[in-house]
Amino acid sequence: MGKRRRVAERRRTKPAVVGGMLAVVLGGAGIGAYALYGGGAAADEQTAAAAAAAQKAKAVKTGPLSAAEVTTAARAFLTAWQQGRLPQAAAATDDATAATALLAGFTKDAHIEKATFTPGTRVGDKVPFSVKGTVTYRGISKPLAYTSSLTVVRRASDGKPLVGWHASVVHPDLQDGDTLVTGESGTPPVKALDRDGGEITTAKYPSLGTVLDGLREKYGKIVGGKAGVELRVVRGKESKAKKASDKTLLELSEGTPGTVKTTLSPRMQAAAEEQVAKRARASVVVLRPSTGEVLAVANSGHGFNTAFQGSLAPGSTMKVITSSLLIEKGLAGADKTHPCPKTFTFGGWKFHNDDDFEIKNGSFKASFARSCNTAFISQAPKLGNSDLTRQAQQVFGLSMNNWAVGVPTFDGSVPVQSQAQMAASLIGQGGVRMNPLNMASVAATVKSGVFRQPYLVSPDVDHRTLATASRTLSADTLSQLRELMNYTAAYGTAAEAMAGLGPDYGAKTGSAEVDGQDKPNGWFTAYRGDLAAAGVVQAGGHGGDTAGPIVASLLRMG
Repeated sequence: MGKRRRVAERRRTKPAVVGGMLAVVLGGAGIGAYALYGGGAAADEQTAAAAAAAQKAKAVKTGPLSAAEVTTAARAFLTAWQQGRLPQAAAATDDATAATALLAGFTKDAHIEKATFTPGTRVGDKVPFSVKGTVTYRGISKPLAYTSSLTVVRRASDGKPLVGWHASVVHPDLQDGDTLVTGESGTPPVKALDRDGGEITTAKYPSLGTVLDGLREKYGKIVGGKAGVELRVVRGKESKAKKASDKTLLELSEGTPGTVKTTLSPRMQAAAEEQVAKRARASVVVLRPSTGEVLAVANSGHGFNTAFQGSLAPGSTMKVITSSLLIEKGLAGADKTHPCPKTFTFGGWKFHNDDDFEIKNGSFKASFARSCNTAFISQAPKLGNSDLTRQAQQVFGLSMNNWAVGVPTFDGSVPVQSQAQMAASLIGQGGVRMNPLNMASVAATVKSGVFRQPYLVSPDVDHRTLATASRTLSADTLSQLRELMNYTAAYGTAAEAMAGLGPDYGAKTGSAEVDGQDKPNGWFTAYRGDLAAAGVVQAGGHGGDTAGPIVASLLRMG
């Protein structure tokens, strides 16, 4: 009887136990209880992993970096680099592979020893730092000192602050893909002279650093120099694609320079340097139309030769080329009535004039002088997609990538386009790209009547072949084109800048809109006598007010 009672009691308590187990499961505790319902160890591992992932996700930091995070990340990187713990230094960046290679080369290839890195005052996420060390190669040593900077970023995966890796962290003159190398230079140094025989130095002409680099690369081996030992920047694929030249950072032993004479005018170059220094992001080039000689090239920023290698939409200065095309095709004439409506729609785009002005029953000359966009866009339906490209190539020698100036240059680009982009190219927007060298050449071609490729070093030095155009404009077309530019210089948008320079002169202004830029790039191209010049002031505003005074002041020297 007692045994049956105990069995009955066990049967009565069993549901309570099961209920207790269920409560434990729902409460999230008790592995054994969860296993009773089919989860098992595998399910438990999944739960643990999910919990860990949730915790990790919760721990990811986002938002702006604090001052402490920036300072700590910068110091961790610089300390590890200075102590030679390169794996740790590379791991403190967001690209350990690229960092490892360049940091190792700092010692192995550049032969920089005993380097110290001293952080400066943080500015936001950026930390400047000074570098001091010694470059030693085959028993020759020289001290090295420079400043660089790094930027701290937050890693997306976990929010950890790391140094944003770029080659410029190691040295500010490095671009991604470049390397630092110490050894016998592959190219001997050159002593560059102006047209009067004076030596060209960056102390005298700050703009000409990139020009001197280009001259050395091109003529170092040709003009009889002997290489020395130096620390230099060796350009990688990306930099070479941009036509960047190797750069000497420190000479350990001087080579024997060869001498190369340029066409630069010391008086004109000094004046050009002075003019561009008055404005940020200004560039200018002066040519002699009768020969193609470059008399001056200057940039207010000295790290990149925008004047020769820039690739910018030229805005309405392109209308010089477009006008020659329209006149040749009988679509415009200097004194013929020409439409200039407030707007014109083509290819789905609605094109406007500045402030939506219009000229009723006016001449093409009046439209050119006031820079009426719709006067040109309105002719787009009558043009073929490749017409402007052929005109630029055949008459003005542009967009063929074959100029041999003596240093690296960008030779303009006028791609074949269709619909709205083709129309935009007629007014120097769309895909058209130029620089002051290109546009000075355009003015020079109008002045002389024939394209003469600009050059900085005489082709007699290395017997190179200069680029040529396949044809010239007819006398009638050329006369009308000169009339357009002369009228613009006297009465149009260029009149204020060109005041007092006539009557043998011509000009065209331009303003090129750039996405994300408050003000347009201001362009100006002009000629006077046997001088032609062009300039651009990036983000400066209207060309007549910005680049115009720079160009005009140099033309006054002729």
